[in-house]
Amino acid sequence: MSAQTKKSATRSRQLAWMVPAALVALVLVVLLARWAREQPAVAGFIADYPGTSELPETTPVGLPAWLGWQHVLNAFFLVFIVRSGWLVRTTQRPKGHWQRRNTGRLRTKGKPARISLNLWLHLAVDVLWTLNGVVFLVLILATGHWARIVPTSWDVFPHALSVAIQYASLDWPVHDSWVTYNALQVLAYFVTVFVAAPLALVTGLRMSPAWPKGAVGRVVPMSLARALHFPLMVYFVAFTVVHVTLVLATDAVANLNHMYAARDDGGWLGLVFFAVSLVLMVGAWVVAKPVFTQPVAALTGKVTR
Repeated sequence: MSAQTKKSATRSRQLAWMVPAALVALVLVVLLARWAREQPAVAGFIADYPGTSELPETTPVGLPAWLGWQHVLNAFFLVFIVRSGWLVRTTQRPKGHWQRRNTGRLRTKGKPARISLNLWLHLAVDVLWTLNGVVFLVLILATGHWARIVPTSWDVFPHALSVAIQYASLDWPVHDSWVTYNALQVLAYFVTVFVAAPLALVTGLRMSPAWPKGAVGRVVPMSLARALHFPLMVYFVAFTVVHVTLVLATDAVANLNHMYAARDDGGWLGLVFFAVSLVLMVGAWVVAKPVFTQPVAALTGKVTR
């Protein structure tokens, strides 16, 4: 039996007990949360902190169309980033390589690094993802929508704990996401936008050929970047899975209308846009391979095997 076969067999055995164990753990969490909600102290706590903090008076109501488009673009780019990042991590013999043409305004003294096509795609889409994020930050700061994802009161923490208990008990918290997010959403979005995303960007750049050499380059140790970058990818995947699950489980039609159609009604337009975006993301997952990316990479540099 080859080493690769043994490794696959080991992973299969691990999954064989990890999946049932995770299901049992989830059932226990639900039962514990339901029992807790029956206790007077916990019931009183949830009554005092139902799940939403008061927003500043100047916070806009509703979700604008530009926010929906940025949401779609962010998810689309993230598919490419996760797919290419996984290929970079797991591919031992890349099927193609890319090297920047050292001409024109981008000419440098040193010879450009030769990287795999998987890494080229990863870095190229990172640039688009970052630009989309910068536009997002500028717009939420300019329009006041920042207050929807930035905690503005310390009571966000007890409200978030209350929401977590309600979610765990499968008795969803009641709130209108068109007007405000619940406290747990606020904390999750804040961490994702202002902590996880910048960390992913910096650690990724640190491991790339674009990071400067010398004393400036040692500000972020390579060992720290490698230790953080993959767990950050896992965080984004886990966040996406939980996010989509709750969107569909709590009120799919209304939530999708808010995010994709910028409207607060019971129509089906948001669901249609969501379905189209899913098709595009599945397509992105399929084409994120060297055989498809090679022609595009050749436009920006030299492609070799």
